[in-house]
Amino acid sequence: MAVSRMVGARVRRKEDPRLITGAGTYVDDVRRVDMAYLELVRSPYAHARINSIDVSAAREMDGVIDVFVWDDIKDDIGPIPIDAAPSPDMLKPYRQALASGKARLLGDAVAAVVAEDRYVARDAAEAVEVDYEPLDAVVDIEAAIEEGAPLIWEDLGSNMAFRLEPGSEDIDDALAEADNVFSFRYVNQRLIPNPMETRGVVVEPEGGGGLTMWTSTQIPHMLKDRLAAALSIPSNQVRVIAPEVGGGFGCKLNVYPEEYCTALAALRSNRPVKWIEDRSESFLATTHGRGQVNYIDVGVNNDGKVLAIKTKIIADLGAYYQILTAAVPTLSQLMMTGPYDIKAASSELICVFTNKAPTDAYRGAGRPEATYFLERALDQAAQKLGMDPAEIRRKNLIPADQFPYAAPSGVEYDSGDHVTALDKAMEAIDYEGFRREQAAAAEEGRYLGIGLSSYTEICGFGPSNTLGMACWESGTVKIDRAGKVTVLTGASPHGQGQETSFAQLVADDLGVPFDDVGVLHGDTAIVPYCVGSFGSRATVVGGTALRMSTDKVIEKAKLEASHLLEAAPEDMVFQNGAVHVRGAPTQRKTLAEIAEEAHEFQNIPRGVGVEPGLEATSIYDPDAYTFPFGTHIVTVEVDVETGKVSLTRYVAVDDCGKVINPMLVDGQRHGGIVQGIGQALFEGAVYDEDGQLLSGSLMDYAMPIASELVWMETDRTETPTPANPLGIKGIGEAGTIAAAPAVVNAVVDALGSYGIEDIDMPLSPQNVWHAIQSSANGA
Repeated sequence: MAVSRMVGARVRRKEDPRLITGAGTYVDDVRRVDMAYLELVRSPYAHARINSIDVSAAREMDGVIDVFVWDDIKDDIGPIPIDAAPSPDMLKPYRQALASGKARLLGDAVAAVVAEDRYVARDAAEAVEVDYEPLDAVVDIEAAIEEGAPLIWEDLGSNMAFRLEPGSEDIDDALAEADNVFSFRYVNQRLIPNPMETRGVVVEPEGGGGLTMWTSTQIPHMLKDRLAAALSIPSNQVRVIAPEVGGGFGCKLNVYPEEYCTALAALRSNRPVKWIEDRSESFLATTHGRGQVNYIDVGVNNDGKVLAIKTKIIADLGAYYQILTAAVPTLSQLMMTGPYDIKAASSELICVFTNKAPTDAYRGAGRPEATYFLERALDQAAQKLGMDPAEIRRKNLIPADQFPYAAPSGVEYDSGDHVTALDKAMEAIDYEGFRREQAAAAEEGRYLGIGLSSYTEICGFGPSNTLGMACWESGTVKIDRAGKVTVLTGASPHGQGQETSFAQLVADDLGVPFDDVGVLHGDTAIVPYCVGSFGSRATVVGGTALRMSTDKVIEKAKLEASHLLEAAPEDMVFQNGAVHVRGAPTQRKTLAEIAEEAHEFQNIPRGVGVEPGLEATSIYDPDAYTFPFGTHIVTVEVDVETGKVSLTRYVAVDDCGKVINPMLVDGQRHGGIVQGIGQALFEGAVYDEDGQLLSGSLMDYAMPIASELVWMETDRTETPTPANPLGIKGIGEAGTIAAAPAVVNAVVDALGSYGIEDIDMPLSPQNVWHAIQSSANGA
């Protein structure tokens, strides 16, 4: 009997029962015998010289096992790695596990305390005396590169880390050909990722000088390699386990000083050591996202056709590089023309050090920033031309028959049908009907607005040779003697649901029941080498590796069946989880029967090139990127007396290629949209002039809650990509990329009668109210 198809089905997640019943194991649930606890002493200043550190009082406290500063460990640990180096001329200061000489950000760790319990460790950390000499902080990224600005790295002589300027050489000529050139400035504020589970590490020393680390990470294998190199330990003596990971959003795509310090503490004390980040530490010490100032010149004809864009991106790197800090803003350059047929484009990128937490990947990573400045610029250009925002987009969207499309940034878009996505979203929202409703509401003194955001994004990272780092994935498929299937994947999901989607994919490929497929991940001692989960790549790259492995398993099963059925290998047909002889479907062996024979290995002739067992491993490095796309439309109502923005409808039409599980796709879109709304209306990391984080807790850092949201109406188109055999593109970041500009466009549209052209995010009631009061038609 044929097994029902799973790909395309709305299947409930395999992960959920253990997670919602509390049966999952997170890092803080890990308990080891004789475990000690690590606490870090952090700088209260954003920029300060460290004249001395006195740890004597802490060392004498009962229950304290060890206290160390940089001078104690400098010969035992290497620097935090920098994997991304987009410019050969970039200034390259390396971060140490503990700061010495200077603290360069609020919360910079300067000493570590190891104690019998957390309370003693915290008390001992407070007993460490540090003599700081406060220095002027560098907070504003544009002021940071002005002459005379305080230097974060004096030996480098500049706060400008590097500068890039790819794009069209004739950009000024292209702009001059346009009927109009409009210039705009946008701010993409810093965001704090705030996963539900903060970071945490447990390290247990192993015999022979090795170690096992449990850590909340998106990249267990990458972390293993870098940790082994930093500690000068053979990599085969280092094991990294990512248990349940309670959200990452990119901030756990990293190697952190705390992981180095915890490993050192365990090796020095020869005891298991745990460090768990509290929420306040997370605000200070975990990487942030975004942090750009964007200038854009748009050359556009009177009919709305955009001829050229010229952008200047000033990106805030923070005080230190992390793994991908330098790469993230380059993605803004790659996506500077978005889904539009713009022939000439140029982008200057200036990356700047500041006395703030490092920035790195945060859901979308460079693509939301590009989509924001482009979508806002199109809306403002339409406003100046007296055009409807939908029409200027329709005028410029890349036609479906122009794919593959060579963008002026140098990337090639795989496939797309952007106009259909726009039309579908406009129909769902009843665009013309809303415009009539908006006009009627204005007569009543109500302020309604509608905002659009059409986007595309680059996903599916590799190819490795274009990224300057390994970016391939591995996948193993095993069928045991009972016919049950085990999948080992290098992808390391942390909410994406790949235990489910990978099981669906493999179940369909092999024709076995969905419940017969189990998926293992996150343990470097069990799963083959991989890169990890980020950039909407895990299913695109990891899923394709599994497809390659199922193909190999099927070919091996056919070869083994040919001996069992005494027929030629070329006459074997695989169908519905069994192999039969061509033209004789009753002469068959199921995969379970073949697997049992393959494990027993009694009836397979020797010397025929067949190995025992039924399994295969594959490695996939993509040849090209994938480019999901779509259009989101939002309607809002603004209370002009208070500045409060109320969402009234949200429609999202996305295209992520072939869909494995629509329910998982919708879940990813919902989460992404909420984070995009958060940036548009609520969130922002606010530092004062001294580098103190004013939004350093959830009392001060606003995040969206359910009562402030609206039901998300999701639809999709399906344009498979030719870039991989699955036809899938990725969906994890689409909602975040599209949402923020759509919301801001809607608010500005609602306030058009006030002459307001732009409001910097977040559009909090206070910010909106001030914009209204400051406008030409305000109170």
